[in-house]
Amino acid sequence: MKVILLQDVENLGKEGDVVEVRRGYARNYLLPRKLAVLATEANISQIEAIRRRKAMAEEKELQEAQALKKLLEGMILEFRKKAGETGKLYGSLTSKEIAERVAQAIGREFDRKYIDLEEPIKDLGEHRVRVNLGRGVTATLTVKVLPEETGGEVSTSEH
Repeated sequence: MKVILLQDVENLGKEGDVVEVRRGYARNYLLPRKLAVLATEANISQIEAIRRRKAMAEEKELQEAQALKKLLEGMILEFRKKAGETGKLYGSLTSKEIAERVAQAIGREFDRKYIDLEEPIKDLGEHRVRVNLGRGVTATLTVKVLPEETGGEVSTSEH
């Protein structure tokens, strides 16, 4: 009996595959669990349409990722942070802060999960940050962490 798999089935095939199985296996296991449907002409054409839509969506995602890479590649972001005399930050620069700055720069939302930062940045200076945009597309941007300037403020108290 021929069936079309609706999900990946171990030792049988992947989603969308047309496979030949025994009638009992199809009737008692695959069909009741909605792992497969009978391989009729209508179902085969429906699966083909779903595959085409899925392929088009994947192609669109890839194009969007490549367009975003062009925007990000070579981008330089500057951050001002409080730091000690040794160049260590009093806090740290996180992927969330970087993602927010990228979103401002490109004018749309940017998820921090794309920022590939092993640990928060804790030093002044220039840092290369990898951005994983999915579909195998990665970009690199530069983050400059500069010391926060104190405006020479003097506090006075009158008694």
